[in-house]
Amino acid sequence: MKRLPLFVLMLLTVGGQAAEEARRGMVAAVHHLASEAGVEIMRQGGNAVDAAVVTGLVLGVVDSHNSGIGGGCFMLIRLPSGEVMALDGRETAPAASTPDMFVRNGHAVDELSRTGALAVGVPGQVAVFHEAVTRYGKLPWKVHCEMAAQIAEDGFPLSRAYAARIVAVAKDLATFPSSRAIFLHADGSPLKEGEIHKQPELAKTLRALGAGGPDWFYRGPFAQATAKWMRENGGLITEADFAAYTFKRRTPIESTYHGRRIIGMPPPSSGGVHVAQILNILEAKGSIHAADAPHVIAEAMKLAFADRAFWLGDPAFTKVPRGLADKDYGQSLAAKIDVTKVTKVKDHGTPPRADEHVFEKHTTHFSAADAAGNWVACTSTINTSYGSKVVVPGTGVVLNNQMDDFVSEPGAPNAFGLVGAEANLPAPGKRPLSSMSPTIVFEGDRPVLAIGAAGGPTIISQTLLALLHILDEGDTPAQALARPRFHQQWSPDELRVEKSMPEAMKADLRRRGHVLNEVEVIGSTQAVGQPVKDGPFVGSHDPRSREGRAAGF
Repeated sequence: MKRLPLFVLMLLTVGGQAAEEARRGMVAAVHHLASEAGVEIMRQGGNAVDAAVVTGLVLGVVDSHNSGIGGGCFMLIRLPSGEVMALDGRETAPAASTPDMFVRNGHAVDELSRTGALAVGVPGQVAVFHEAVTRYGKLPWKVHCEMAAQIAEDGFPLSRAYAARIVAVAKDLATFPSSRAIFLHADGSPLKEGEIHKQPELAKTLRALGAGGPDWFYRGPFAQATAKWMRENGGLITEADFAAYTFKRRTPIESTYHGRRIIGMPPPSSGGVHVAQILNILEAKGSIHAADAPHVIAEAMKLAFADRAFWLGDPAFTKVPRGLADKDYGQSLAAKIDVTKVTKVKDHGTPPRADEHVFEKHTTHFSAADAAGNWVACTSTINTSYGSKVVVPGTGVVLNNQMDDFVSEPGAPNAFGLVGAEANLPAPGKRPLSSMSPTIVFEGDRPVLAIGAAGGPTIISQTLLALLHILDEGDTPAQALARPRFHQQWSPDELRVEKSMPEAMKADLRRRGHVLNEVEVIGSTQAVGQPVKDGPFVGSHDPRSREGRAAGF
C-alpha cells in the first residue's frame, strides 16, 4: 500500500535507467572496472563481502579523487545467519591535535584543514577491509589487493569526471611533488580525458599491502613513510598514531518506516541517525498530498540538519542522544512543519533523555549481495577531491583531508558549508563527524535493498529520497536513482535543487518561501535490491556517473 504519494510530478530523469539483473550475485559502483572486479572475485569463489572489498580497492585506483586506502569507510554487513554488523573505519585525529589547531589570530583558516599536512587524519579503510575479508570473506586478502594492483599497473583510460577533478584542483596538486608527478604532465598541465593512466607506485604499494596486511600499513613501511613526510612538512601524524589506530565494531541503528526495518550506521556517522529521524518525521506527518511532499520533506531535512549541527560527534568524546531517532521526537518535530510555507528554524531541538540515553562511546558508495544471503553497503571516502592533495612519496597513495570534517571553530563552515558545535571539535584520537549513510532495508528478516550515496552532506538527502521513491512509490532502484534531487541542510538556509526538477515544482517551492540554489547534479547513489524473495538481484548505478555500472552473474 502506498502510504505517502510522493513526487508524482517528478517525471523527468537525468539519463537512462542504469540497471542489471542477476541470480547469483550483484555489485553496483561508481566505476565499471570496480563493479566488474567485484563480480570477477565472486566468480572465483568469493562472496559479497569479497566483492565489496575488491570493489573498494579498485575504486581507490580508478576513482582516486573520491576514495582509497589513504582514507576511511563505514561498512554494513548482513550475514546469512541474519546478523548485521557495522564496521567503523573512520579516520582519527593525530595525538597532537588540539581544538584550536586550525585557528590563527583568533579565526579559523580554512586552507589548513583542507590542503596539506594538517588536513590529514589517520586512515581507517585498510583496517576495515582486512577485517571484513578475513572474518567474513572466502578468498585470501592478497587476491583482493592483486586485482587492484593489476589495474593500477596496466592503467585505464581517464573518464571525463576524473580529468575534470584534476583540472579543478591542479594548482593544489602542483604544490606537492609526488602528487604533481602522478596527476600532471611534466609541463604542469593536467592529465586529459581518454589518456591511459598508469600508477606503478600504487601497484607496488597494493602488492606490499597484500603480502604484509595491516601490519605493513599501520606498523611498517607505509606508516614510516607517511610519518617521515609529516615531520618534514609540518604535519602531526606519527608512527605511533598509525600503530594506535583501531577500527570500531559498532551496534547498527535500527528503525522502522511503514513496517520495514531500516538498518543504518551509528555515530560518528550522522547518516543513520538522520535518515531515521527524517523518516520518523514524515511517517508522523501522515498522509501528505503529492503537491506538498517536496516542501514537507525539505522542511524535515532542515530540522534534522539543525540537530546534526549541535548534537552529533564522536560518541567516545561527546554525548550523542539516541532520542534523535525516537518516534515520539519525530512526531514533535513533525508538528513544527507548516504544510503551506517555510518555517524558520532558529536552533536545534532537544530529544528525550538527551543527557543520559546516548550512543556508545567526496566519497563513494558501493553495494553488493549474493545468493547465499550476504549483503554489504559500504561508503568510503578521502573527503574532497583528491583529499589533502598529498601523495605520500614513493607510495602512490592519496591522503585524505578528513580533518575538515571537524569543526575548526564553533559556527565556522567546512568545505560543504556545514556548521557544527563543540561536540565536533578536534581532539587526540577523535573521529570527525560524517554524513555517510550506508543503509540496508529489510522486509521482516529478509534484506531487500542495500543503498548509499556520495556527495558530502547530500549523502543523507540522496539516501532518504531514494528510500522514499522505492518504499512508498514502488520505484525500481533505477527509477529512483534517476529522479531529480533536492537538499536542505539548515545552514546555509537554502534549498539546493537539481536543474532537471520540473519548473512547476520549482515555482511552487519558491511560492512557499524556499530560496532555491539550482545545480546540475546532486551526488551519486548506488543500490542493489532483491524485490522478490528468491528472485533476481537488481543492481543500479547512478546515471549521473557516466563510468558507473551495476554488474552481476
